[in-house]
Amino acid sequence: MNAGDASWPPGGFEARLEAELVKVVTARGVASPVVTTAVWRRQPGPVERAAAGLLRSPGLARALVTTPSLLLPWLIASAVVLGAGAAATVGTGRPWVALLAPAVAAAGIAYAYGPGIDPAWELSRSMAVSDRLVLLVRALAVFALDAGFGVALSAASGTAVGITFGWLVPMTAVCALALAVATVSRSANAGVAAGLAGWALLIVSEQAATGRYTNAVTSSGLVLPYLAFAAACMAVALYATRIPKGTS
Repeated sequence: MNAGDASWPPGGFEARLEAELVKVVTARGVASPVVTTAVWRRQPGPVERAAAGLLRSPGLARALVTTPSLLLPWLIASAVVLGAGAAATVGTGRPWVALLAPAVAAAGIAYAYGPGIDPAWELSRSMAVSDRLVLLVRALAVFALDAGFGVALSAASGTAVGITFGWLVPMTAVCALALAVATVSRSANAGVAAGLAGWALLIVSEQAATGRYTNAVTSSGLVLPYLAFAAACMAVALYATRIPKGTS
């Protein structure tokens, strides 16, 4: 379905979603009956309806709300990890939320990719919208949610408030690394491993070089390298999700 479809939404949400589903299954035949029944034919909730209105596509909205790293268990786990970091920040005066948030977000971004862990992956790839758009919407949603968690919990400590927005830059770089590896390897687990390993290596390197592991999120000198690295990783992810010539 095109974003500019003038006929939106004459048949109602369910009718448009059903029409998009039928078109996908008929044209590609890629989804099992179990996936179709369990994932695509359930009634949309208020969040999904709101997403459909914003994105102008019920299929894209369904792909978004079935993102593994946006489901309730994952959200609870993320909140618990960052909450523990906030408690440690208050108790020690060290910006633990800023150090934990990039790792949590990187894991969430990697699991937004899909293969092997997303029951709607085949259908989401076969919708009228591109793979890249599905991936972009999912990644932005996960990043925004984790960033919101981090910003809110950083406010629990005056020590952390000063660098609340500083750690969003390294968070972007680590997320981009996780996404690039996940798309190239077609493995969410590989993306998580790369993101966590890269962030841990950077923290250890800063500790060895400056004696302060918090330098990874407080040094202004790292901003440009972070952004350049993030741009390179995003280019890799875009290349990995390109549509080969001669296909639609």
